[in-house]
Formats: sequence, C-alpha cells, structure tokens
Amino acid sequence: MEKSSLTINSKEFSEIFEIKDGLPYFKTYLAGQWIGGDEWQDVVSPIDLNIIARIPRLHWNQIDNTIDLIYKKGRWSIRDTPGEKRLKIYERMASLIDKFREDFVNVLIINNGKTKAAAEGEVNAAIERLIRADLDVRETRGDYVPGDWSSETLETEAIVRREPIGVVLAIVPFNYPLFDTVNKIVYTTVIGNAIIIKPPSSTPLPILMLAKVMELAGFPKDSFAIITVPGKDMNNVVADKRIQAISLTGSTETGEEVIKHAGIKQFIMELGGGDPAIVLSDADLAWAAQRIVTGIISYTGQRCDSVKLILAEEEIYDTLKELIVKELAKSVKVGDPRDPSTTVGPIIDAKTADEWENAIKDAIEKGGKILFGGKRIGPTYIEPVLIEAPKESLKDMYFYNKEVFASAALLVKVKNVDEAIEISNGRRYGLDAAIFGKDINKIRKLQRFLEVGAIYINDYPRHGIGYFPFGGRKDSGIGREGIGYTIEYVTAYKSIVYNYKGKGIWEYL
Repeated sequence: MEKSSLTINSKEFSEIFEIKDGLPYFKTYLAGQWIGGDEWQDVVSPIDLNIIARIPRLHWNQIDNTIDLIYKKGRWSIRDTPGEKRLKIYERMASLIDKFREDFVNVLIINNGKTKAAAEGEVNAAIERLIRADLDVRETRGDYVPGDWSSETLETEAIVRREPIGVVLAIVPFNYPLFDTVNKIVYTTVIGNAIIIKPPSSTPLPILMLAKVMELAGFPKDSFAIITVPGKDMNNVVADKRIQAISLTGSTETGEEVIKHAGIKQFIMELGGGDPAIVLSDADLAWAAQRIVTGIISYTGQRCDSVKLILAEEEIYDTLKELIVKELAKSVKVGDPRDPSTTVGPIIDAKTADEWENAIKDAIEKGGKILFGGKRIGPTYIEPVLIEAPKESLKDMYFYNKEVFASAALLVKVKNVDEAIEISNGRRYGLDAAIFGKDINKIRKLQRFLEVGAIYINDYPRHGIGYFPFGGRKDSGIGREGIGYTIEYVTAYKSIVYNYKGKGIWEYL
C-alpha cells in the first residue's frame, strides 16, 4: 500500500499552511487572522495511521479573546450584512468549493478514508446546501398579532420578530466534516448569527480549507472562527455565557457531557443512532436486501443513520436472510479507499475497530451467529458483519445497547409488527427507522408507534442535505436539522406591542 500523504494544489490554500520537514503545518482562523501554534496536534490518516499534517492546539486565552471579539463585534457584523448579501456569499462559497473540488475530494479521501465516490458525494452535498440557503429564508419571518381577541389587549397590536440569538458554537463530527460544517454555517448565519466552529480533532483539514473559502467569498471576517482544541478541553468554551446556542452532531455521551457543562442555552443536537429496518411479509425482498446492505456498509457504517438492526417477519425471514448475505458478498470489497474498486474503506481509528471486534465477541457469547463478515483485516480495516441474533438474548447484546460506529447489523426474526415495535423502541436511541412492505395498515401502525424522528418507507435511512427534516428522540438528540427547520433553535422570538388606546383608531362595540 502506498504511504498516505496530503496533496493540495490550489494556490489559494498556500497561505494557510507551511511545509516543515515534508509535513504541512496548518494555521487556523480566528475572527480575521490566520494563526499558527506553539503547540501542535497530529492529524493521522485512517488509511495507514500515517501523520499527514499538524494543526495548532490553541490555548484558552486565544479562544477567550476570539469569543470576546466575535461577541462584541462579529455578531453585529454578520447581522448588519443584509440577507440578500448573505445569500450571495453562500453562492460564492459554492462556486469556490466547486473550483477547488479536486483538493476537497483528495483531503476527504486521505483525512477521512472515504472512497472517491463518497468524497465526491460530500462535496456535492456541501455545494447544494449552500445553494439551497434561499429555502431557509422562508422561516426567518415573524407574525402579526391583532389585540382584539382579549379584553386586556383591546386597541393594541403586536409584531413577533424572529431574530438571531447572537453567537452559536458549532461542534462538528468527524464523519462529514465538510458538509456538516456547511450545513451548520448556513442555518446559523442565514438569520444573522455569528459562528464559532469546533472541528473534529481527527478530520479538521476540510474545515480549515473551508475557512479560507469563507474568507475568499467575503464572509464578515470577525463573524466566524475555527477553534482547534481537543474535545476534552472544551468545558470552558461550552460554558461561556457569551455563547447563546450550541449545535452539536456527535455521540450521545458527548451530548450529555456538553449539556452538563453548558448551562442555560439553546441546543440543537443530533446524537447517537443506528437504525432499525423492519421488513414486512409482503415486501419486495430483493429491493429490501439491496437497500439494507447499502445502509449497512455506506462509509463503513460510520453514519448515525446506518442500519444496525434488521427485523423481519417470520414468513419471509429465511429468504431475506439469504438475499442479504448474497448482496453483502456482491457489494463488499474492503481496501484502500484510493483504489477505485474499493467499496468499504477504513474505520476512523483503531479504538473504534477494537470496540466493533469486542461487540462481535459479545454477540457470539450471547447466542449470535455470524452470517457474513466479521473479520478484522488490519488496525483500521474491518469486514462488515451480519449477525443472526436470538430474541431471547438480543436486549443483553452490546450492539443492541450501544451505537458501535462501524458496519454491523443484527438480524432478528419477529412474529408481527407489534414485536418489531417493542424491539425497536426498547433501544435507548430513536433517530430513524426504515420500513419495507406494502400493507398500508401495518405501515400506518408502525408510523404511529415507532419512537423515532424520521421513517423511510421502502428505502434505507439517509439524511442527505436535510431537505426533509431529521433528528432524534430519546437519547438520539434535541431538535431537528433540516432546511428551514433548524432556524427555530438558533433564533429568539421578540414580541413588540404597540398601544393605541384612546387614539381613535379602533371603535369597538
């Protein structure tokens, strides 16, 4: 395997890093300035665990000064930029990402371990999300409230404004660093908030490149920052009173830790998942098998909406099992994501692969049977696993109780939809569910009783650019992400009441 290394060719990025001993040392962006470091963090490629870059490890005083500048000046700079100009900035950002497409794709392959197709898909999603910012605007309007519906408010009227909350902290996950950052930027700033972005320590490079794109596109310089600091050092940041809202995509455990330290703020959190797919007896089984397998192996299962539990009615269970195994055998090729024939690349780190391996052992000890895969091929390479799980011990399995961020699914035979509902709702998570079938009565019952934020009929769960809103219930999060829907969580209502008593405007009977 060729040693992984980073190549960025566009001259516009040349000023955000310098080469030392053959390794790029990146600067980070702090409200108008590109800053290097006196301490550095290694950035490692999951392809071969080779160090591909270093980024600054910021000190609290640097972060404190940045928050202060954004709070005092930057939140007004973005708010005083007219909305139509903000849309033009997003359009320029989209054009620049497309212009630098080759560099972004290369970085997502090397830094994230994505296949080229997956990296191209993320770049396309980021571009489309920026272009579709115009659809968010429809939710930025307020209301008019007449006063004549209460005796206390006669001869008055009010307007109810929806206005920016101020400064929003965006905590970005490793798995979609470019798209998720773009998404958070759009729904945060389209209404006029400033944004502070905490990139993932493992995959920060696409976000640092995006900061340069924002600068080139004319985004107000003091209205955004990228704070490169390990998650364990974020307690002071999340607790800071100058930050009014936190947008987090990550694990349930991270979300709980942030809420514990943050204090009174507004939250939008998309947390742990791992989704059930319920297959009914009248489903198109070939189609269901193909879509379920895609939902299992896409980005090696490192997606919150990855399929992790398959519940099949007993009449079609054996046939579906056979079709899924055949589809996995046909679809899975584990290897270097730089190889065009690879469909399953590496896991982000060896620690996650260890957890996956231990969860398989746990499932086998509790009566599970491996139907496909389950081999550890290298420190960060795994073969997606399908495990037949007995109902009697299912709820004791690690895979059932925890979200393992890697390709793995439990296959379970169920008697009917009631049993499928009970098993699905028994998990602590409630992000999405998939239903395959035609019986509208069964489907309608599942829609009513499943405790999830989104249900996909005859397809695997996928959030895309958020054209349809998504988000979790229970331990899967707070609020909803989606074009137009997330505005609610980064804004505040302000009622302005006008009193006209005795002015002769109204003459009520």
